[in-house]
Amino acid sequence: MNTALNTPDDIERTARRRVAARMGWTLHALVFLAVNAGLVYLSMRSGRDWAIYPALGWGLGLLIHGAAVWVRLGGGGLYERWMAQERERLQRGR
Repeated sequence: MNTALNTPDDIERTARRRVAARMGWTLHALVFLAVNAGLVYLSMRSGRDWAIYPALGWGLGLLIHGAAVWVRLGGGGLYERWMAQERERLQRGR
């Protein structure tokens, strides 16, 4: 990324964008777990093993989303910790 981060506002804006991407993936993963847990429950109650198919398809999408976020941006943690890390990283010129 060749963005010039000259001002504290530039650093703050970039940190917020990066953390929002990480938080978006985290929310995606939590919804994935909740919905698929419900689907597994329904699948078990019906006596058939069909819940694996939506889990595999959605899991592939979650994997791709994760790769786009985590590999490109690196790191992990909670919102405030991410913000602090991004601010430090951007202030050092990364």
